[in-house]
Amino acid sequence: MNIDLSRLAENGLRRGYTTGACATAAVKAGLLRLLCGENPSSVQISLPGGQHYLTVDIDRIESETVDCARAEVIKDAGDDPDQTHRARIFARVSRNRLGLIRFFRGEGVGTVTRSGLQIPIGAPAINPVPRSMMIAAVKEVLDERDFEYAGFDLQIGCENGEAIAKRTFNPRLGVVGGISILGTTGIVEPKSTAAFQASIAVYVRVALGGHPSQIVLTPGNLGQRFARETISLPLECVVQMSNFVGFALECVKETLVSNNQDLGRLWLVGHPGKLGKLLNGEWDTHSGSSRTAVVALCNAGVEFGLDRRVLDSLSLCSTVEGMIEFLQQMTIANTFWSFAELQIAKLIALRLSRVEEIRVRLFKMNGTPLGHQR
Repeated sequence: MNIDLSRLAENGLRRGYTTGACATAAVKAGLLRLLCGENPSSVQISLPGGQHYLTVDIDRIESETVDCARAEVIKDAGDDPDQTHRARIFARVSRNRLGLIRFFRGEGVGTVTRSGLQIPIGAPAINPVPRSMMIAAVKEVLDERDFEYAGFDLQIGCENGEAIAKRTFNPRLGVVGGISILGTTGIVEPKSTAAFQASIAVYVRVALGGHPSQIVLTPGNLGQRFARETISLPLECVVQMSNFVGFALECVKETLVSNNQDLGRLWLVGHPGKLGKLLNGEWDTHSGSSRTAVVALCNAGVEFGLDRRVLDSLSLCSTVEGMIEFLQQMTIANTFWSFAELQIAKLIALRLSRVEEIRVRLFKMNGTPLGHQR
């Protein structure tokens, strides 16, 4: 099914597409130019999951050499306040004799210099989901045109990407030289503050409207998967709150009081890179308005009783994902993350009334639970 971006999101704002979707479209157009001599004005790309596709306009396409084609896409982030909105994302597609699909950094895309980012040190900052989308795009072209499988080098870049990246979180994460190619769904859902908070209030009222025994608050997609696969909750009982944790909790509190209603269990589900910031007393977890969760989780490690050498190593991690990777080698990892979950739950309990039980579940980016199952 084609995703129609002309249809507004539920909060009334216009949706857009990610840098990963842009790069995928550029790769597909470049490959069509290289193999077929075509100059498509738009291409269809498959989105993660394989059930939906998206039509993306191609702004420019050309053959740089006999063996290399370049295609460019102008990113449209919709109404989301995105630093890469209107950025020019390009892909150079060329053949290789290895039979492999390889990724290379073009101008304006960063290089990973620290662990904890799901990408090896020294590799171009192209995240796993966009990589899989680009691989799928190559295979689609080969299958549709009945070409034999071959190897291709995909060089992904962004014009003025190094300057754009200075306005993002990349320098603090150890991504140098440009932007990251991101996206887990291919679609940018608009999150302007006023409109998104208004939608959160609506989602909370809907979630509590049927007087359920439990609901889930989550920054993103991890909570939806948990609700569906682990506790069998319908999606209307899941509230995606993005970075607005404090606001979402206040909406829960006000709605319960207004409805003269009690809630049996509230789940807060997500990655400790977001939810760990609550231990800092940060209830808006946006990177532009909150401190990293690394410090808060190190402080939790002190309370937990981690060895000083372990704490010193954790304090050197640039990201929470790096902390996860370091701790997973230790037998106390699950116990520590369970402790962090409990500490976060205690803080939330101080802000809420009419909720009998609060549970926090922390997950890795790939959906693996970090604490003990309870």
